Amino acid sequence: MTLDQRWSQAMRILITNDDGIHAGGLRALARAASSLGEVKVCAPDRERSACGHSMTMREPLRVRAAEGWDVPAYEVNGVPTDCVNVGLTELWPEGCDLILSGINSGPNLGFDITYSGTAAGAMEGTINGIKSIAISMAIFVSDAPPHFETGEEWLNQNWQMLLSLPLDHLTFLNINIPAIASPEIQGHAFVGMGERVYKDRVERREDPWGRPYWWQGGVVVMDPSDEGADVWAVSRGRVAITPVSLDWTNRKLLEAYRLRD
Repeated sequence: MTLDQRWSQAMRILITNDDGIHAGGLRALARAASSLGEVKVCAPDRERSACGHSMTMREPLRVRAAEGWDVPAYEVNGVPTDCVNVGLTELWPEGCDLILSGINSGPNLGFDITYSGTAAGAMEGTINGIKSIAISMAIFVSDAPPHFETGEEWLNQNWQMLLSLPLDHLTFLNINIPAIASPEIQGHAFVGMGERVYKDRVERREDPWGRPYWWQGGVVVMDPSDEGADVWAVSRGRVAITPVSLDWTNRKLLEAYRLRD
C-alpha cells in the first residue's frame, strides 16, 4: 500500500511520551493526530524525562485505563519504550501505521536525543518497523509557556508533508517546534543534529546534616551559529526537522579499517 493510499484511509496511530499521561502536550498531540485516523494512547503513569532508550526488565509492567480521554488511553508504570511495546501488544496487536511521541515540554536538540525519552518512543517504533516521529516544543526560558497550541496548529497544517517524507530503514523524524506564538513561526528547515551540551553538569551540595549529595543538570551551552543544524533553525524561529538513523556505524571509518586488513 502506498503512502497516498494510506493517507486516503483512516490511519492506525499509537501515541506515547515521556512527560506522562497527564501532560498537556500529549493531549495536544492526540487532538492533532485524530484528523489522520484512529488514535490510541499508551504513556507512562508519571514523568520519565531523560530516561533515554531504556526498558523495564526486572519488574512487572502494570497497565490501567486512564480517565478523562476521548480516545482509548492507558497508563503504564514504565518508560516510553515499555509503553510502545505494551501498546503494540495490547492496543494494536494487528499493527499500526504510525507512532508519535510527544509533544515534549522542552527541546530535544543535538545530543539531547541520546537522553530523550521522547526520542526513545520514536526509536522503539522504528525498531518495530513502523514510521515514527518525535515532537518537542523548544522552550529556552524557565517557566515560559510551552505553546502546545502552536505545535498542534503546525502539525495540523503539515501532516501531509511529514507523512510524505521518505525514510530510510531504521530512521525516524525528530521535530523541534519553537515555543512561540504560531504567527511567529518562520517556516521549517530540514537540518542535522547540532551540539547542545551542558556546562558544570554535576554540582556537589550538602543536606541539612552535612552529608554530601550531587545534583545533575548544569547550564545548557548551544551554538546557534552552526548553520544547517537543529539549534540554528529553532533559534531563528523555524521548525527543525531532522531524520535520525539508529545505525550508529561510522561507515567512513569502517571502510578505512577494512582497507587496513
